[in-house]
Amino acid sequence: MDLPIVFLTLGGLFSAGLVADLVGRRAFLPRVTLLLACGIVAGRSGLDLLPETAVAWYDFLSVTALTMVAFLLGGALTSTNLAAHGRVILWISISVALVTWAVVATGLWGLGMDPRLAIILGAIATATAPAATMDVLRQSGVTSSFTETLKGVVAIDDVWGLIVFSLSLALVGMFDGVPAHQAMQHAAWEIGGAVVLGLVIGLPAAFVTGRISAGDPLRTEALAIVFLTAGLSIWLGVSFLIAGMTAGAVIVNVARHHERAFHEIEHFQWPFMILFFVLAGASLEVASLVELGAIGAAFVILRIISRLVGAWLGALLGRAPAAEIRWYGVALLPQAGVAVGMALIAGEVLPDLAKPVLTVTIASTVLFELIGPFATLFAVRHVSEATRSSKRS
Repeated sequence: MDLPIVFLTLGGLFSAGLVADLVGRRAFLPRVTLLLACGIVAGRSGLDLLPETAVAWYDFLSVTALTMVAFLLGGALTSTNLAAHGRVILWISISVALVTWAVVATGLWGLGMDPRLAIILGAIATATAPAATMDVLRQSGVTSSFTETLKGVVAIDDVWGLIVFSLSLALVGMFDGVPAHQAMQHAAWEIGGAVVLGLVIGLPAAFVTGRISAGDPLRTEALAIVFLTAGLSIWLGVSFLIAGMTAGAVIVNVARHHERAFHEIEHFQWPFMILFFVLAGASLEVASLVELGAIGAAFVILRIISRLVGAWLGALLGRAPAAEIRWYGVALLPQAGVAVGMALIAGEVLPDLAKPVLTVTIASTVLFELIGPFATLFAVRHVSEATRSSKRS
């Protein structure tokens, strides 16, 4: 390991984060998109400035950053928040997942695509980008019923997405003569095992953390639990997102001696997020957008339509405030690593579909990673302004 290169790379990445934060505040742009753009410029698709050692950090940093995000999302599922917004959260999250799957799958099938491929791509379209969405909400500085509901939706919508994806694999597997119970067993373990792991970690952590000093847990305690959750999840082959979310929800609702569960995570999360987003941008193959083609373009359009319709319907059924109903779908456009993970699994289970699935997923992820945060930030600010205007009038 060349230590000067390591330190210079870290210094450069953190400097990029500071610039992105400054520009984002002044120009009202999502710093997530700015960091991704920095990564694209510095990565293989751009000037190829990053050393291979830095690219190799991505797996570690992505799991660490996303596990922290999962804890914070779980922390948003307080009994108070669920009592106030639980109905809307549930309706929107389920409606978005089901409508997205149905619209994308039937739309692609109707355009002549292999029904197996259409079903899988429909399931992949349900995935979101919790890290990007959370950072946009934090950057906006807005705290309202809209943002609190959005946090709850983002916390659990990937759970429904994983369930839909597993059911889709089972359905497609039946076409190919693969026993459906294999896919269902995998889904039960990945989701159910993650929930159990989150409970096993969250319950004792709720009682033990925050005892060394009064108030919130120490940073060392928070880091220990984040790394334990991530490591055990990977070792057991379960979703670290769901495990972290479950543990965070348990801690925030059970630990009565905490002022704010894992408040310290918010303090040291940003450096990890800087490295994660820049390296995520560096790993994006912008050239894949050229390969998107007509089917890929149809996938993008159908996903946008389905998110708008699904969230609108869920917000309507959940009786969300009128000023918010049309904007949840706009705020839920970002898509990231969860979708790519689904595509990789689909490629392993269905090797004959691996290339088209990966091509469409990777290309659309690049697009949604760049434009999605803009949409989220716009929706949050529009709803906030509309709410203030209605109060003034």
